[in-house]
Amino acid sequence: MALQLQQRQPAPRAAESRLVNAEAEHQAVALQEEEGMEDGSTTMGVEVLLNCEGIQKRHIDLLRKANVHTIDQVLLMPCRELRQIEGISDKTIEKMKIFVKGQMEQGFQSAKDYADQSKNMIKLQTGSTAIDTLLEGGIETGSITELVGEFRTGKTQLCHTLAVTCQLPLESNGGEGKCLWIDTENTFRPSRVIAIAKRFNLDPERTLDNIMIARAYNSEHQLELLIQATGAMVGHRYSLVIVDSATALFRAEYTGRGELNERQQKLGRFLRILQRLADIFGCAVVVTNQVVTSPDPMAVYTGNVLQPIGGNIMAHASQTRLFLKKARGDTRKMQVFDSPSLPEAEAEYRITDGGVDDLSEDGGGKKGKSRFGKKKDDDDE
Repeated sequence: MALQLQQRQPAPRAAESRLVNAEAEHQAVALQEEEGMEDGSTTMGVEVLLNCEGIQKRHIDLLRKANVHTIDQVLLMPCRELRQIEGISDKTIEKMKIFVKGQMEQGFQSAKDYADQSKNMIKLQTGSTAIDTLLEGGIETGSITELVGEFRTGKTQLCHTLAVTCQLPLESNGGEGKCLWIDTENTFRPSRVIAIAKRFNLDPERTLDNIMIARAYNSEHQLELLIQATGAMVGHRYSLVIVDSATALFRAEYTGRGELNERQQKLGRFLRILQRLADIFGCAVVVTNQVVTSPDPMAVYTGNVLQPIGGNIMAHASQTRLFLKKARGDTRKMQVFDSPSLPEAEAEYRITDGGVDDLSEDGGGKKGKSRFGKKKDDDDE
């Protein structure tokens, strides 16, 4: 299911009108599902369940009200979550599950078939050939990639670059899709998108229109936005979801060891829903993460002075973890911190007016001037 969604299937590049509120999103999704309109999405809406005996339109309305818009969600959500939807009985949930399992392939497959499907996986270019080489093609779709680093290492700048490159055609190592961005630190800057779009010869206005941005003000709001994201993504082709940063609000709101368990449980749920989005829509998910100084006195000798926030919950949820570091001058380094397929290695890059770029042979940037030749700004992180 997930791998099928990750295959190189062309998607429209034209921008539709952005949805401005949850009610407008719900009405647009309902209209698309009723009239059978699609915009590059390969998912099936929950209205398909009307073909199941005993499922009525009111059940579909209840699912949509609970932000369950696709049969993929019905399949992937545990029954205990579906039972929390008022008005849907256990018997109805059982019928839905049986019907959906009959509609979608599920179970074992040979490793050879899996490998053949993986060959068609879309990878998003980062703007730097050195980083793309390090990642064996770019950012993977269908999985979570975590960018870890202290301030001014280029985490947010890489996110801005990816928000543009994900809209490039497949033949240009793009995703031919839109970007959904959850901003928890007020670091999204349209001016950066415009500058990067010009570098890649894209229309700045259309590029901005293909990015749906939402500001999260607390950890509960952050989770609510993610749940609403499914409704916004149904009927459209989204190739990238960005959360910058995934841990900042949880870190600020839950302090001390007494609240650590609750924080980790809620962070774990947030990351689980993120992975579900990647599975359903076949999009790449990129999250940024802050660091903390290790209290271990031996860390200075092992070189692990800075540790990612989020502990084991974050470590297990991210398929690929990339550590961003400062280097000499305006050079930055990216190190593969953890990956199921990539070797531990590193690449150097530079942040320019046109986003993430390679270093020239003499150590300078290829395009534009460095953005780090000045005092730290909010959007330099």
